[in-house]
Formats: sequence, structure tokens, C-alpha cells
Amino acid sequence: MDGDTRPARSGVLDFDPSLIERYGGSGPRYTSYPTADRFHAGFTAVDYARELAKRNHRPATEPLSLYVHLPFCSSLCFYCACNKVITRNRGRSTKYVEYLGREIRLVRERIDLAPRAAQLHWGGGTPTFLPRDEMAELMRMLRAAFELEADASISIEVDPRTADAGTIAFLGDLGFNRISVGIQDFDPEVQRAVNRMQTEEETRRVIDAARANGFRSVNADLIYGLPRQTVRGFAQTLERVVDLAPGRIALYSYAHVPHLFKPQRKIDVGELPPPAEKLAILTLAIERLAAAGYQYIGMDHFAKPDDELARAQREGRLYRDFQGYSVSPGGDLVAFGTSAIGRIGDAYVQNAKSIDDYYAKIDQGSLPTVRGIALTADDRLRRAVIQALMCNFTIDRAAFDAAWSIRFADYFADELRELEPLAADGLVDIGADAITVTPRGRLLVRAVAMRFDRHWMQAQQHATHSKII
Repeated sequence: MDGDTRPARSGVLDFDPSLIERYGGSGPRYTSYPTADRFHAGFTAVDYARELAKRNHRPATEPLSLYVHLPFCSSLCFYCACNKVITRNRGRSTKYVEYLGREIRLVRERIDLAPRAAQLHWGGGTPTFLPRDEMAELMRMLRAAFELEADASISIEVDPRTADAGTIAFLGDLGFNRISVGIQDFDPEVQRAVNRMQTEEETRRVIDAARANGFRSVNADLIYGLPRQTVRGFAQTLERVVDLAPGRIALYSYAHVPHLFKPQRKIDVGELPPPAEKLAILTLAIERLAAAGYQYIGMDHFAKPDDELARAQREGRLYRDFQGYSVSPGGDLVAFGTSAIGRIGDAYVQNAKSIDDYYAKIDQGSLPTVRGIALTADDRLRRAVIQALMCNFTIDRAAFDAAWSIRFADYFADELRELEPLAADGLVDIGADAITVTPRGRLLVRAVAMRFDRHWMQAQQHATHSKII
């Protein structure tokens, strides 16, 4: 690959089960670098306010991205690892929306002029747990504080069990134009095992309504490795999902870590597919999605070739952030709500996870930040390297030398030695001009990126991260 520094040709994947067994252990997902397990309580609300103030003095500041965490769910999915509040009391969201408004004002007071936003995402939990008047009020508060660009990406996560066609039409009227639909698996036996009964019909109604109401993108979420899952059963799910024709598909690997997430204790570990079966399910999924014309983006994401995500990857302008892969530049992200993680300048910030702690901080007149991290020059350089690997599967060594005033071969001498076994196994090509993740290595790109992660390499325990495969 010497001399070829263009983004690696996307959509090409060479699946090797033996290498997945060797390198598919635990590792970060790199929605940030440093990763969230490196955030610390020494970074406070005062530090966050300081970073917001610094933003006011930056020349030609890029548009913001916005994220709102809405934690409420009316029922518990046993596999879930999200920060959530399980309740059937719809009134609980009223107070939460009020406090979101107060947090929005606290942030807005610290930003000069009318900040533009190119991206807004509502996640959860189940955002549509909120009644319509509260969703409308939340959107009103956001638009009052931030100027959403005319072509802004405005997305929301939807549980088809709690949203009908009327709800989707209402979301379209609010300005949402992208939707992410949770499916996981259509097999009733799997659904019973994880306490999430959901029919194809109600899922199709939501997707059809999104298209009828002008949503420009539909994403479907699937999980492999769930209890009672089989190759045969998941093949039927894939057939039905392909028929629904979402523009994007996220195929997540289930990580069973009940010591970290209490809901998973309700899963019978004896019903989880053995490693060989789980790998066979993944093999089937990759083959089926490729046959259906989906392009492999990276990690666990697939998209149709005409989807904006696929086009961005081909053109070398793909980014990775806390919402996964994105076409928006990796600039500042302002995040609201419990546990929400944002990025301002060269710092990451995270809000209180407990809803009571979140309320208490805001009652004190404080930003609800409880931890974060300020990046060093080394962190920023390594973040850029990992971003290039995760999004484009290649590193242009000369470009990094020029941009960062380093000599790549010297600065990363130890890391290049760490890559040699991966190169010997055909996962990566180490050339004089470029380091390129091969089609054989793309499913394992996290394992390649980890070699440039100074924090991970120095850590003694990595058990808090999900498995790569």
C-alpha cells in the first residue's frame, strides 16, 4: 500500500473466523479518545464553564452538535446497558423536561451570540415516553437557545412498541428528519428471553410512517448473541429486516456483563449462544447484508451505497462521535440530561448519572457536570490517529507529520512494533507512506486502534470494555 494515501475503499470486508477468535477480546468502542473510563471527578462544572467561555474566543467556530438524554422507559429490556429510569408514571417526565430547560439556559448563558447547530439527537431510554406537549416544549427550548441550520440532521431513537404512525407524523412536524428504530431480533423466543415483545407489523408501521413524513434516513438496530438466538432464527430476522429496507443497519454484539448492568441478571446465561454459534450468526449476517447491497462502514455499521454515511466514507469525510458514525465534523457537542457526555474544545464532560443528583446540581445553580477530562497534546494526536483508523481505515503518515510537527515513525515507534503481529496476520499493512487496515482487519479495527491508545496499553485491567466481536 506504499504511496496510496487515499481513504481505503469502503464496503470491502474479508471475514476470517480464526482471526476473530484471536483478536476479538475486550476493547473500547472509541466514540471518544480518551475513552469515558478515563474521565475523572477532578474535572468539574467550573472546568466545563471555562471551556464554554473559551469557545467564545475561537475564530470561525464550527456549528455545534446537540444531544439530549431522555432516560424514561415504561418496560425493562433485560439486555439493556443504557442509563434509564423504568416507570409507568408518565408524570415523571414533566419535572425532567423542566430541568432540561434550566440546564439549557445555564449552558446558553455561557455562550455568546446565537450558536448554530448542525446536528441534534434525542436518545434514551425511550424519547417518545414524553407526551407530545412535552416533546414540543423541549424542541421549542432548544430552538430558542440554538439556531438549527436549515439542513441540520435532527434524529431520534424510537421504540416501535410505544410509537404509532401519528407519533411519527408529529415528530416530523417538530423537525425530526432521521429515525433510529430498535428491533434487536424478530424471533418471539428471543424476544421473550429479553422481555421485549415486538412484531414486524408495528415496526413496519413506524418505518413506513417515517418515509411518508419526509424522514430522510431510517436506521435499524439489531443485536446478535442474545439468549435463545440461533443461526436459523436470525436468518429469518435478517430476511424481514432487509425487506424493511432501512438505509442503515447497526449490528451490535451483545456483551453479557451482569456485574455492571443489573437488568442482565434476569438473563439465563445457559440460554446464550455458545461462542461458535454467535460467530456463525455474525458470519451469516455479514454475508446476508452484503448480498442485499449494504456497504460495510466500520465497527458494527452497514449502509446502502446511496446513504449519506456511505457517501461520506467514500469521500473521506466520515467522523465518529458519541452517536457512532457521523457526517458532521467532529467539533463541539453540547449534551443535556442525566449521564450525557459532551465535548467542548479539548475536553470531554459528563453529567450526573442519577436523576436526583442531576436535579440537585441544577437546583444549586450549577452545571450538572460531575466528571470529565482535559486532553493533552498527546491525547489530541492519538485521537486524530484513532479517528482516521476507525473512519477511513488508513493513516497518511506524511499528513500527520506535517499537521502535528512529528516524525510518525519516531513518535509511534513502540506502537508500530505492537502492530507487527497484526501485520503478520494480515490485519494491517504497514507501509512507508501509509498504515492501512486490510479488508481482513476491518471487523477488528478496534484491535488496531488500541495499539495507539496509550491509556489502554498502560492499563492493567480492560474488563470494563465490551468484546470487539
